[in-house]
Amino acid sequence: MKEAGAERQSGPRTERLTVNGRGYAWPARPVVVVCIDGSEDAYHERAIADGRMPFLERMLRDGSDLRADCTMPSFTNPNNLSIATGVPPSVHGICGNYFYDPAADAEVMMNDPELLRAPTLFAEFSQAGAKVAVITAKDKLRRLLGKGLKDGICFSAEKADRVTQQDNGIEKVLERVGMELPPVYSAELSELVMAAGVDVLERDRPELTYLSLTDYIQHKHAPGSPVANDFYAMLDGYFARIDALGAVLVVTADHGMNAKSDGDGDAQVVFLQDELDARLGAGAARVVLPITDPYTVHHGALGSYATVHLPPGADTDALRAALAGVEGVSEVMGRERARVRFELPGDRIGELVVIAERNTVLGTTPARHDISGFKEPLRSHGGLTEQRVPFLVNAQVGPVPQGHRLRNFDGYWVGTSVAAGVPLTD
Repeated sequence: MKEAGAERQSGPRTERLTVNGRGYAWPARPVVVVCIDGSEDAYHERAIADGRMPFLERMLRDGSDLRADCTMPSFTNPNNLSIATGVPPSVHGICGNYFYDPAADAEVMMNDPELLRAPTLFAEFSQAGAKVAVITAKDKLRRLLGKGLKDGICFSAEKADRVTQQDNGIEKVLERVGMELPPVYSAELSELVMAAGVDVLERDRPELTYLSLTDYIQHKHAPGSPVANDFYAMLDGYFARIDALGAVLVVTADHGMNAKSDGDGDAQVVFLQDELDARLGAGAARVVLPITDPYTVHHGALGSYATVHLPPGADTDALRAALAGVEGVSEVMGRERARVRFELPGDRIGELVVIAERNTVLGTTPARHDISGFKEPLRSHGGLTEQRVPFLVNAQVGPVPQGHRLRNFDGYWVGTSVAAGVPLTD
């Protein structure tokens, strides 16, 4: 796999590392990428307008306030792994939090490192001699992001009380940052990631640091709400500390977030399995919801993207047209079109890909989605309307090469170039 690996190159101004076919400058100072899970521009813009993010306001005035697109589907695992590898799911293979494996006839969580088809930047930089730190909120990402990491720091806030030097490259995290272990469903889980990231940056000075948060707040609270503003004010303090420690800071998101309810606060759901059962017979088709993960309390496994596996001989075109006519559905496309348009691994999606409208989510059948305990109207993601994300840098970013579509997975490409003082080159 020479083409997928890393190659250290010496140049007239800097050393470069080639990972997954892309060149990265060797940073002369630390690079920290923060992935605010479920964020969109309105969150930080409202917090700034309300006087809650004074550092970020100054940072964007003196640095770079850009916009980028996340990968599709706009879910956590595909985008975190795209940021980690610098390439889309067609290369790294992680196309959801969950997928159906036809060979095994099983629905599988995409948490196993063996499912990853490309090396991460963290693994390749560490193997080339860089110090690397990866800190996630939820443990579901830790093993994927840490695959191949050599002598680095890699742990989740969710299990920060269990870290060991041998397994995670660090110990006594809670003692180091002066926090207790927070609940998984809390803002404090993300705060622990930020506190630990600042602590590691100050003590260990890794060349690359990745801090991946949780979208618990964004699933429940809209931009500008008091709880959301409190959360972003907390982040602002840590951004200021990262900047003061001399790092290049890139702030982006894995996906955005939208309300998925009507004016009365009732969830707007298209139950695809019911739609298909009515046309093909019960259980003939299989609807897979790639938002599904072990943490469904805040979204009920309801997102705006689904794939459909059809039985042999099914009239794909007729079913595509029928589903496209269902109220709340925005687009339905066949496998090949979806593979090319969204840069997906064709062997890990169904014959059809379904995208919901902005304020609608896709489900299977009502009995499989219990949102009766929700206190707030449903907010979720997965569709095209959650694809636009922030891309904020605490430095001026030079011109992006003509024709280059800025993506959230350009975070380390931009960050290392800024840290090395070299122009952006494809």
